[in-house]
Amino acid sequence: MQNKIKIVTIGGGSSYTPELIEGLILRKDRLPIAELWLVDIADGTEKMEIVGNMAKRMIAAAGLDWQVHLTLDRKAALKDADYVTTQFRVGLLDARLKDEVIPLANGLLGQETNGAGGLFKAFRTIPVILEIIDDMRVLCPNAWLVDFTNPAGMVTEAAIKYGQWEKTVGLCNVPFSHITQACELLVTPEAELNFKFAGLNHFHWHRVWDNKGNERTAELIDKIYAPEQRDRSDEGLKNIHQIPFHYEQVKHLGILPCGYHRYYYLQEPMLAHAVEEFRQYETRAEVVKKTEKRLFELYKDVNLNYKPEELSQRGGAHYSDAACDLIAAIQNNTGKQMVVSTRNNGAIADLPFDCIVEVTAAITAHGPEPLRWGALPPAARGMIQLMKAMEETTIEAAVTGDYGAALHAFTINPLIPAGDTAIKVLDSLLYAHKAYLPKFAEKIAQIERDKPEIVAFVDQLLADREAHA
Repeated sequence: MQNKIKIVTIGGGSSYTPELIEGLILRKDRLPIAELWLVDIADGTEKMEIVGNMAKRMIAAAGLDWQVHLTLDRKAALKDADYVTTQFRVGLLDARLKDEVIPLANGLLGQETNGAGGLFKAFRTIPVILEIIDDMRVLCPNAWLVDFTNPAGMVTEAAIKYGQWEKTVGLCNVPFSHITQACELLVTPEAELNFKFAGLNHFHWHRVWDNKGNERTAELIDKIYAPEQRDRSDEGLKNIHQIPFHYEQVKHLGILPCGYHRYYYLQEPMLAHAVEEFRQYETRAEVVKKTEKRLFELYKDVNLNYKPEELSQRGGAHYSDAACDLIAAIQNNTGKQMVVSTRNNGAIADLPFDCIVEVTAAITAHGPEPLRWGALPPAARGMIQLMKAMEETTIEAAVTGDYGAALHAFTINPLIPAGDTAIKVLDSLLYAHKAYLPKFAEKIAQIERDKPEIVAFVDQLLADREAHA
């Protein structure tokens, strides 16, 4: 009989937690769980109580005797953990709102993981993940860290390279959406198709074969992106505006793009749409705030003991389910193929051996074994090398608080034109997020002292958004 395991979820008050619980219940025969700990911060106490009580109802309804603990004490939770999952948002949704509206007010893309907002989510998140690892090193030195906190690729790279926590795996729900789309269009079950993904988190490409060895990638390109098929180009990603890709461009590439590539291949129309949402007070953060409010009202129902369908509208559906799949694969050494963020180890020939990539890997008890992709086409190679350099520079800035590194990350990022506007947005976001950026404290104090126009701009902008909430 397998030893009982302890799973800790940091960010346990998240609206995604019911999906995590459902995923664990579905795998109860493969996961001998004894304890499940949900951890959050003081600001998330009410939500964690609501979600935690629902988790207990779900587990009881499944006839399981798992012990569920709710706590604000991270160290108490981490003691002797076997798996630690992370799904937290530093600064909560108010921080996401700032990431979106401050760039958009300056004519730049504001988005959770792309552009200036994505860099700042990394600046806030990476120091926290390294603090968690410091605790794990003492309290659960053999635990696996399963991260689906965005930006997952950069968080995973920071954990492995700077935190020296080799037992880290990053996850994303986007590949799941592409796999589902391919199965539907090819009218073929997933078990009869073979998928291979390669790239970075929210910046990957993929190919598809059937179980007879026939590659179906070109067929899918035609089925999804040909002009007469444009109504099929929606991958089901709730948080991305579904502007169709240019068929000729994807055909030339010969591999299937990630839905997030729209921000790079279709930069102008995607930015125009985001600016219009900003003007209508309907940025993604503002929409999600309303969605979460409805979800937590549902979760309060003492008779609700299952994941409600409304959760699928949240935008990150299947993150938690993927985490459960990953934990089960590691626990049982299954070798199951999954798309994860892990060390490259030569899988993508165009990137450094030790960098973190998002690739298809066989999941074993000793972690992911990435499948070799080889070299990318030149049109993809140039983009991914630039993006990886940007990620590495962003992580450096997050760890050190070096303003020069932060500005360089802005300069490298394809969605941020270099110049005075970039500096204004960088300084504005530093000031706006000052409570969560202690490593940049000296620079932020200088901005507050020497740039009163930045302070006035940010304060007025956020007051305006609050007034329309």
